[in-house]
Amino acid sequence: MTELSPRRRLLILAICCCSLLLVSMDVTIVNVALPAIRGDLNTSVSGLQWVMDAYTLVLAALLILSGSTADRFGRRRTFQLGLAIFTLGSLLCSLSPNLQALVGFRIMQAVGGSMLNPVAMSIITNVFTDPRERGRAIGTWGAVIGVSFGLGPVVGGLLTEHVSWRATFWINVPIGIAAFILAALFVPESRGDGARRFDPLGQVLVIVVLIGVTYATIEAPRRGWSSVSIWGLMIVAAAALAAFIPHELRRRDPLIQLRFFRNLPFAGATLMAVLAFGGFGGFMLINSLYLQEVRGFSPVSAGLSTLPIAVLTLILAPVSGRLVGTRGPRISFAIAGITMSAAGVGLTRLTPHTSFWWLMICYILFGTGFGLMNAPITYAAVSGMPRAQAGVAAAIASTSRQTGSALGVAVLGSMVSTSLVAVHPGDFTAASHVAWWTVAGIYAAFFVVGITVSSPWARSRPNRSAHLFAADEQPRANAQASV
Repeated sequence: MTELSPRRRLLILAICCCSLLLVSMDVTIVNVALPAIRGDLNTSVSGLQWVMDAYTLVLAALLILSGSTADRFGRRRTFQLGLAIFTLGSLLCSLSPNLQALVGFRIMQAVGGSMLNPVAMSIITNVFTDPRERGRAIGTWGAVIGVSFGLGPVVGGLLTEHVSWRATFWINVPIGIAAFILAALFVPESRGDGARRFDPLGQVLVIVVLIGVTYATIEAPRRGWSSVSIWGLMIVAAAALAAFIPHELRRRDPLIQLRFFRNLPFAGATLMAVLAFGGFGGFMLINSLYLQEVRGFSPVSAGLSTLPIAVLTLILAPVSGRLVGTRGPRISFAIAGITMSAAGVGLTRLTPHTSFWWLMICYILFGTGFGLMNAPITYAAVSGMPRAQAGVAAAIASTSRQTGSALGVAVLGSMVSTSLVAVHPGDFTAASHVAWWTVAGIYAAFFVVGITVSSPWARSRPNRSAHLFAADEQPRANAQASV
């Protein structure tokens, strides 16, 4: 690839961040619209869980495949295809006549979205070859993740109340079209060296694990935890996981390179992403229902109530990116874990008449942590990974976020649904307390893992997986040279 000017590199970064804004904001922008969707399409809480998880599950399941596909067939080409599918899926979501159609078109959105984030990160990694510039670009990327998640509820509230819940999908269309055109004009084509072969069995097993666990978790409150079908799904998911690990270890070109996880910072960042976004996904679902269905807030009021999260994310995400670049990720990890855990504890005191100012304190704490956590997660996940497999490495990091979000919506939503039936019939606020305690525990675990993986001992081992890959890729390179 020819040397690009600094202005061109920044423009490419902006185009890639546009795709990130689309995919990430789509997760949270729909949250505020959920009560309106529930009323318009006459669905249950489990139906709303599927509106969220149909998107995040498919996104998580296909991210790694999309990353390796882009490395093989071309990153810009894959990126543009993803933009086209995502934009069309968004338009169709806005036209959905019923819940089944909406869930189906959310799946279509996710198929396109899976081709955006890991591919965009791969483009960034290959465009910014200087380590210092790459670090700043990754920091910006992590900041945009935080900004997009923070802005979603505010934008979603405004669109839902003043236009329609369908407008939360319309907004993606002009952004997607603009990003498609700009990518064609300014993003250079690139491919990975020695791109990996497809792993269809591994892909199927991943889908079975994710869908089995999530479907069982969402449907268990309705069907009963002792249901034969629920236990059957769990057993199938466990069997698929048991088959997946040895299958991947045997393959020369696995779907998920398990040796990445010998890199302690990367493994820790993956776990922290699951924890962080699991807590966030559950927070957004339960908080939106509480504000609108218990407190009677309008969509705009509910979105504006979470404005402290958006504002603090806007302010602190870039600060965290710079802090990670100069002092490392440990400070951001520590503050994020403490403040978000404290927010979870604070929300366990919710009643139908909780003071608005108490809510604001909890949102400020949560927003502080959320604004700080994304840049260090991204930095820890990507740093030390081999550039030749940038698409796959970035996809694993993105998959962990989406998997966490899907599991958070499923697990915390099911906790509330079960409590509503068995412990606090008809009292949503009291039923939500078990979920808020779980949120507090999730971020306490985030704090412990973050302090561990950012310790001097863990930082002394960042290149272990890169060394293993270098050893693996040399025979491949020699073979290709002899052809």
